[in-house]
Amino acid sequence: QVQLVESGGGSVQAGGSLRLSCAASARFPGYCMTWFRQAPGKEREGVARLASDGSTAYVDAVKGRFTLSIDNAKHTLYLQMNSLEPEDTAKYTCAAAHLPGAFPTVGVCSRLTPKDYHYWGQGTQVTVSS
Repeated sequence: QVQLVESGGGSVQAGGSLRLSCAASARFPGYCMTWFRQAPGKEREGVARLASDGSTAYVDAVKGRFTLSIDNAKHTLYLQMNSLEPEDTAKYTCAAAHLPGAFPTVGVCSRLTPKDYHYWGQGTQVTVSS
């Protein structure tokens, strides 16, 4: 079992920045990792994705503002969020899909749905005030 633990959420004013962390208890080849977010009354959506080859993808709403990075020594995935907007307010959750025997591209990862992900963190709240 892989455990994911998120941190870094909080409350900021519009234009501010936050860095979310997702620490993993184990690593494995052939995976997709995605930061999802969900606001009250809205569907969960994946906003930033990482494939096991290191490639990344972002939804249009966050391109140029959010950046993924990894620290292999700490087994941690980061999401740097800059120029935050009130529309970014949501609960952010890190999730991982293990695809044994497969080597997905980030395009493949982008086609997965939440039910395809095997491991989930508990989420961290991000609130952006206008």
